[in-house]
Amino acid sequence: SNVGKSSLINALANRKTLARASNTPGRTQEINFFDLGEGRLYLVDLPGYGFAEAPKASVEAWSRLTMDYLRGRASLKRVFLLVDSRRGLGEVDRGVMAQLDKAAVTYQVVLTKSDKLKPSEIEPLQQATALALKKHPAAHPHVLATSSETGAGLPEVRG
Repeated sequence: SNVGKSSLINALANRKTLARASNTPGRTQEINFFDLGEGRLYLVDLPGYGFAEAPKASVEAWSRLTMDYLRGRASLKRVFLLVDSRRGLGEVDRGVMAQLDKAAVTYQVVLTKSDKLKPSEIEPLQQATALALKKHPAAHPHVLATSSETGAGLPEVRG
């Protein structure tokens, strides 16, 4: 939550209002499907898990909903685990990574809001994150850094 998920979706789709962005963490409370390829490609927006301003029971329900959706989905190409580049991987992120590993769901870490860092801070953060991912069997080894504001990293995510 509050990593800029809706802003990233809007930037990836080149549409300002596709996903509703909010300053309040935890606004996405359902699974939202965005058809980006006439039925051939869907971007799926899942509820956030980190700093949601919602009752703990609601956040736990969203987590169960998300894992139920992800588990055993053969058509799923990749899960992007969004991490605020200003904070790096936190305990909640590590817990989600462990769940994804256990469910054998391939995921890739995408650092968001990289425009908030000095350019010299981005590569070391990517390297440190990639090093942490080596302990996670379902993790893609390449860490992407993005900015919805500047467009940095968006072509790599689209790819």
